Order: sequence, then C-alpha cells, then structure tokens
Amino acid sequence: MGKKVVIIGSGFSSLSAACYLAKGGYDVSVYEKNASIGGRAGQMIKEGFTFDLGPSWYWMPDIFDNFFSDFGKKTRDYYTLHKLDPAYKIFFEQDSISIGDTMEKICTEFERIEKGSSIPLRKFISSAQENYDIAINKVVLKPGLSPFELITKDTILKVDQFFKTISGEVRKKFKNPKLISTLEFPVLFLGAKPSNTPSFYSFMNFADFGLGTWHPEGGMYEIIKAMHSLAKELGVKFHVNSPVERIRVDDKGNALGISVQGNDIHADIVLSGADYHHSETLLEEQHRQYSEKYWDQRTFAPSSLLFYVGFNKKLTNVEHHNLFFDTDFEQHTYDIYDEPNWPKAPLFYANFPSITDSTMAPADCETGFFLIPIAPGLEDTPELRKQYFDLIMERLETRTGQKVKDSILFHESFCINDFMAKYNSYKGNAYGMANTLTQTAFLRPKLKSKKVKNLYFTGQLTVPGPGVPPSLISGKLVSELIANKK
Repeated sequence: MGKKVVIIGSGFSSLSAACYLAKGGYDVSVYEKNASIGGRAGQMIKEGFTFDLGPSWYWMPDIFDNFFSDFGKKTRDYYTLHKLDPAYKIFFEQDSISIGDTMEKICTEFERIEKGSSIPLRKFISSAQENYDIAINKVVLKPGLSPFELITKDTILKVDQFFKTISGEVRKKFKNPKLISTLEFPVLFLGAKPSNTPSFYSFMNFADFGLGTWHPEGGMYEIIKAMHSLAKELGVKFHVNSPVERIRVDDKGNALGISVQGNDIHADIVLSGADYHHSETLLEEQHRQYSEKYWDQRTFAPSSLLFYVGFNKKLTNVEHHNLFFDTDFEQHTYDIYDEPNWPKAPLFYANFPSITDSTMAPADCETGFFLIPIAPGLEDTPELRKQYFDLIMERLETRTGQKVKDSILFHESFCINDFMAKYNSYKGNAYGMANTLTQTAFLRPKLKSKKVKNLYFTGQLTVPGPGVPPSLISGKLVSELIANKK
C-alpha cells in the first residue's frame, strides 16, 4: 500500500482528488463532517420530492467526460444525460427569451428581439469558442504556481482580453438591454459581476450557447454518487459524521495527520477540500499562510438564499431552468458587490427539474428550487427569509400568469447561517472566491501550503475557481502536485 493521504471534506474537488490519488497508488481516506457525502452538492428527499441542495446546472459536459475517461469509464456508465431544449428561459418585465439547444434557434430568438443581432452574436460566440479551447486546454489545467503559466502563444494573442471586461465587450456589440443581460449572465457562475470579469472569460458564453445545458436523470447528486462509487472501486475509504478538529503539524513543520473527535489519525499527506479559510483555522496560527485581513480583502462570490418547494400541481409557462431578470440587473449586482445589502428588488433563479425528469417529484406535482444571490456576511433571520419567499412567489405568479401559493405543500430554506454551520463557509459564501483579474490563476490561494510540508488544498477558493467543472479540475491538479511533489 502506498503513502497514506487523508482528505478533509467530500465535495466535488475532494472526490476528484481521491479518485486520482487512489489510482496513483495512494492509500486514501476521506473524512466528512456531515452525515452524507457531497459537500455543497447534497440531496434532500422529502415526501417523494427530490431536491439538489446546491449545484443544479450541468454545463461543460466535456469536463465530466474527461474526468471519467481518465479512469477508463464513461459518464453513461453511471448516469443518463438529457440535453435541455430550451436550455433555460429568461423573464423580463414585458417579455421573455428562450435559449434553445442550437445556435440556429438562439440566433432566431436574438433576431426576434433585435433585428441583425445574430451577426455579432455568431462572431462573439466564435471568439468565445477560441477562448474556451485555450482556457480548458492551456490555462485551467495549470496549478497556479507561477505567472508564466498564463504565457503561451495562444494567451499572448488574447492578452488584451485580460484587461477588458465582459460587460464592456458585450455592450460594444449589443444595445438591447435584454440581450446584454442574456450574454452577461453566464459569467455570474464565476462569482464576479460582469464589469469586473476579464473578457477572456467569454468562454462561459460558449459553454452556454455552444455546448448546451444538460440534466443528469435523478439530479446533480447522481454525479456525486457516481464519483463516490468510482472512488470506492479504487479503494478509497469514507468516514461520515467525522468533523476534523485539527490538522496536526510537528515541530519541523511537517503535516502529521488530523484529529477527529479526539482521535489522532496519522497521514503522510493531508489534503483539505473544505473551505480554505476554515481549513487554515485547523492549524496553529504560525502555520497559516493567509491572515484574517487577507481573507477580508478578497472579493468573494455571492452567497444565496435558497428555497426548496414541493408543489401539489404541475406548473405552467415555466421551463426546467428559469431566470427572473424582471428587475434592475445592475442594482442587484451593486447590492451584492458594491454596498452589500439585502436587495430591494432581487433577481432570482427558479429550477423545476420535474418538468423534464418525472423521477424528481410525485405524479402531477412539481419540485421547485429557488435561488436569490446575496452578498456574503449579511444578517440572516427567519423574518427576512419569509419576506423574500413571499416576494418571489408573488413575482412567480405575476410573470407566469398562474396561482402557485395555494399549491405549496411545504418549503424549506437555506441561507448564510446554514452555509456557515453546515459547510464552514467563510461569511456564508456559496460559490467560493470570485474570478476577478486580481484573483485569477496564480493570484488565487495556493494548492500547496507554503508553510507546512505535505499539506495541500483543493476546491473553489483555490485554482482554478468556482463551479462544478473547475472543482473536478482542482482535484486533478492537486493530485498531480502531490504525485510530482511540487
């Protein structure tokens, strides 16, 4: 048996790293504080309704394919994928836009909104495709050790796109505010507002329009189950209900292992996939790389107010994924990033997976997942949750022309206090650290500790950044660092 690795947490990045390390001959054990694995990508089953508790968008199918192919597997060995058409629907105050499953359908919809707009759209997505190829094959697969990782013949040709913003590039090409919002939306997955996100990240627009939006039958938790199954096949051992209290370090600055519920567990290598800030609090202060001031000065991705709702009827005039942009997009982003406050008129996202997947709700019922992006660190009270639930239910009724409040069987909520309590999330953030220019690649917290030998980190606060596909890549990158002892 190879060297012993203990992994803290069992989210996407931890599961990814566990699989790669076990394949490489390491003896891998995963310790998860909660009762089930998956980290923020949990699942709740209640009264016959199935809810994904966290991630609900399946983008970049090639990243998932690449992960499983590294182990001689295919995604279809574990779950069934369906491409959504429409991918999603955006509600505005007076109109809505449906994003179809082909560029032809999307161009037709853009032409309906603004005549002639399909021409700049095709050019924009063509450039976004080039960026996607560079990002996924050249930039994202680098471990963030040096600024020179960003310098390739491809990125040199695109260097200006690191200093322009998505917002600036989109607004130069499109004038209709609905089309602008539609094209600025995908970078919200990166955790920063479009006016702070380098235009190189337009590769997210290709991920959206070019690669499409997919749904794994049974929900996103099927991916967690697949990775868990693969990890166990590879010999990984899992321990749930096992909160890590301390990362043990000897006098010479070597990681010795962890302490779990008073028991010392030896390891040659410690890897934390838990929240990076929290992971460092498991160390004595002299072994921490980043100060509280450092974390406080970072730009964090938003937190979320989430609602999980069981409806006793099928809903109409909605799709699987729905964005309610019927209020001021820029005002809401201002309330998140510039002067953090609870938004007066929030944008929100609504997901009804049972529209395309009958396994996720009882017959003639609907599973509803609602998300309001909010600033991390805000006050979170039952009264505020109720106020915002009532507000978005009213907006849902108004925009879709149907009564829904009388059809609610139950609803559960999850917000900042829960993110902190369940996931040890810094200020209750939901998506990690934003991908702004000064928080890209080598400028993000490091995969390898600079102060403790044989201590590593993975996840959405480190390289490459927020989101499910980047988390899979983060696990691969850190496993390669460990194997190569870099």
